[in-house]
This record gives sequence, structure tokens and C-alpha cells, in this order.
Amino acid sequence: MKMLYKITNIVMLAALVMIMVISGCKSKEKAASAKDQGETLIEVYCSGPEFQSNNEYFRANQLGESMDQATAKKKAMSNTRADLASAIQTTVKGVVDNYLNSRELNKVEDLEQKYEALTREVIDQKLTGVKTICEKTTKTSEGNYKTYIALELAGDELMNAMNARLSQDDKLKIDYDYEQFKKTFDAEMEKMAKERGQ
Repeated sequence: MKMLYKITNIVMLAALVMIMVISGCKSKEKAASAKDQGETLIEVYCSGPEFQSNNEYFRANQLGESMDQATAKKKAMSNTRADLASAIQTTVKGVVDNYLNSRELNKVEDLEQKYEALTREVIDQKLTGVKTICEKTTKTSEGNYKTYIALELAGDELMNAMNARLSQDDKLKIDYDYEQFKKTFDAEMEKMAKERGQ
């Protein structure tokens, strides 16, 4: 009986050791598979959650590459401004559409065109005053320069500039309601932040 007990214990211990060895081999295989597939983690400068738009700021980041350092910076700045302008225009279009739909006005189509023209003018002016929140330059193994840039524009700054411009227009100021426009603007900023998971 003791002999049977010892054999059973030896068989169980051997089985346990085999299971641990097999499990260990499988986890090593899984850990090695990503590396074996040639994947490499890349750090992208001036990117990540702190460089994304939220309910207070419009933000964008991009890069530029060139054999010339100044050209790399110009390309990065141009690409980033284009992304920022696109994000702002999309949000402002939503503000104008929602604002005009909330008002009971005649000739909404004419007003929409006028609002969009004025807001485009404001956006173009404000893009010259954006703030650089990150800038890094690297040199590649091929000898090229890469510049990474992140820019931001405060939503309040844009809203104030839009309010000033819309209030000056004789046709628009008759029906323009600042509080309603600001409420619509804030709602669009919140919507943008939620879409980006902020």
C-alpha cells in the first residue's frame, strides 16, 4: 500500500513538473512571437493624449522631414497648421449649423454662408497666433532631419474673436445672440472632446 502511495505521488509530481515546463515554454513562445514578427515599438515625439484636442483647446501634431533642418521645420509647421485648421473648421461648421438650426430665422441659407465666410476669416487670422506646445528635431540614420511639432489654440480665444467679428457685421448683429452662439460653441467643444475620449 505504501509502495502504491509512493508511486502515485511520484507520478503526480512528475505530471505537475511536466505541466509547468510546458506552460513555461508556451509563454516564452508567445512573448517571442511579437519580436519574431519584426515589430518594433516607435516613440513619436509631440504626440499622445496631452497633445490632442479637448473641450478647452484645439490641438494638432505632425512632422516634417528633409535633408535641410529649416525645411523640415517648415514642413512640420505647415502640416500641423493644416491639421489644426481642419479640426477648427469642422467644429465651427457644426457650431454654425447647430446655431442657425436653433434659431427661427428667415433666409437661413444666406446667413449660413455669411457666418461661414466670417468664421473662415477669423480662423485664418487666429492660425497666425497659435501656440507651439512641443517641438523636437531628430536626425535619421540617412542624414535627414525630422521635426515634430504640436500646436494649440484656445477655444475661448477663437470664440472671442468670432464674437467680435460677428458683432461687427450689420446684417448679422440684428439676429446674433452671443449667449446662444457660445452655448452652441461649448457644446461642440464637449462633443469633440468626447469623440477623442477626453
